[in-house]
This record gives sequence, C-alpha cells and structure tokens, in this order.
Amino acid sequence: MTFFWPFFGDYWIIDLSPNYEYAVVGEPSRKYLWILSRTAKMDDKLYAEITSRLAAKGYDTTKLERGRQTD
Repeated sequence: MTFFWPFFGDYWIIDLSPNYEYAVVGEPSRKYLWILSRTAKMDDKLYAEITSRLAAKGYDTTKLERGRQTD
C-alpha cells in the first residue's frame, strides 16, 4: 500500500466480516494492527471474538487501544 511517495507499507486485510461490518488490517511483522468498524461502537462480544482470532494468528492484542466509543 502506498500512501504518498515515499511512504508505503505492506498491509494485509487479515479478517473481514461477511457483511463488511468490520475489517482488520495488519502487516507481516505483526508490529501494526488495526480493527476498523463501520459503527462508532463495536459489540464487546464481537471485539473479544476478533481479538481471540488475532492472538491465535500471533498478534499481540494487549497493545490494542479501543477508540472512544459513543452511544
């Protein structure tokens, strides 16, 4: 992925919901990871399921920071 010259990165979509409710983007070294949601607030159970799958893939989910959730 190239943002603008000279900045680029090797980012992968590593998890994607069937209805595009969320996407998870990471990179090969597992240093960077983002969970992107179409809604301002993600269900806690869904978030736990996603982070569990990510941990199984070798990502350190303890470093994730959830954004401010709004009601």
